[in-house]
Amino acid sequence: MKRMLTRLAGVASILLLTTQMASADGKLSLYNWGDYINPELIDAFSKEYKVDVTLDTYSTNEEMLARIQAGASGYDLVWPSVHMHDIMQKLGLLQAAHPNQMPGWENIDKAALRSHEDPQGDYCLPYAWGAVGILYNKKLIPDLKSWRQFFDYAKANPGKVTMLDDLRETLGVGLIMTGSSVNSRNPEEIEKAEAFIMQQKPNIGAFRYDVIPLVTSGDIAAGHYYVGGVLNVLQNPDLLGFVIPEEGATMYQEDVCLLEGAPNSENAELFMQFLMRPENAAKNSERLTNGVVNTAAVSLLPDNLKTNPSINPSPEVRAKLQIFEDLGKDLRVYTRAWDRIKTN
Repeated sequence: MKRMLTRLAGVASILLLTTQMASADGKLSLYNWGDYINPELIDAFSKEYKVDVTLDTYSTNEEMLARIQAGASGYDLVWPSVHMHDIMQKLGLLQAAHPNQMPGWENIDKAALRSHEDPQGDYCLPYAWGAVGILYNKKLIPDLKSWRQFFDYAKANPGKVTMLDDLRETLGVGLIMTGSSVNSRNPEEIEKAEAFIMQQKPNIGAFRYDVIPLVTSGDIAAGHYYVGGVLNVLQNPDLLGFVIPEEGATMYQEDVCLLEGAPNSENAELFMQFLMRPENAAKNSERLTNGVVNTAAVSLLPDNLKTNPSINPSPEVRAKLQIFEDLGKDLRVYTRAWDRIKTN
């Protein structure tokens, strides 16, 4: 009888938990990169669980971190890049959400557990990855393949290319072009990368993010940009192209992390589970045109995404992609170099 009562109590607890999860009334506050989630998913989650979801956006990891450190409160989930995930975890800004214990974790590609601080996925959920290459106008540059070609075009047509307003990404290109790792801690190598970018600067129209309309209109011929621009390429393939340069490129991966002190942690964890559903991961990838970390979602993608060499590059191309690491105090060398590039 005691065993039976224990079992019944356990069943009752499970039923109660299920009922609570199915009607998780309340709120959820997301702080994400701009245009980095399919809004249909937010609407679907809100309707399914009767949760009022709000979304604020940021442009860089540094902007997000500065706001959180300055005391911005009320946010539940953030989407840091892997190296920023490591930084925030070391700073005590995150709490363990244990996505590795949630339903759907079995679908997550364990190769996406790139965080040095969170190698088992106790804190954050791998979200999406992609390369950072060049979006270009085919009428102005019919066949773009390399960074060298990108910079040669800029030299012949000053002001007609842009690079990202991001110290790691743009100095990363300089490091690639001078034969060093994008995570170099060697001041001499960073100095060479700085000199390379400074040499190109007179021909660079701007350091900026909002380049898609400019490339589409032909106001600029090419822009250093994220693989998410492939969405526009697919919509206008005769006009636009995206390439991972043959010299190599950076790659990114963002994770979904629960902030320490999140006011709606239960709904946040529920949203993580929601994102792990294969159909939702596939729907998100279709909108973002990113590489997916959900292995069960791959078969649900349309063929033009599964076979796209920018979204799912060959092993040879992937071998030339470098992801940023947390540089700790050595980041100051990059910051000083970037300040000189921007002000001189």
